Amino acid sequence: MTPAARSLLDDALNLSEKERAEMAGVLLESLELPFDSAVEEAWRLEVEKRVAELEAGEVTAVPWATVRDELYSRLSGKSD
Repeated sequence: MTPAARSLLDDALNLSEKERAEMAGVLLESLELPFDSAVEEAWRLEVEKRVAELEAGEVTAVPWATVRDELYSRLSGKSD
């Protein structure tokens, strides 16, 4: 990473979580990855299904911090 890029990264890491997420989204979009309409449609349908399940009370959301902690625990070989 160049010094200029490192400086930008350091500044970005000091932004709020919301601002970092927005920046990450814009950066990913700037990569101009090949667009696959079938994949996009499948993801749209999956998101709609999951939102409907949440709204109907069929599933319970798990906070990211809980998921992250569990993943770190599994990766480090520790289990509850």
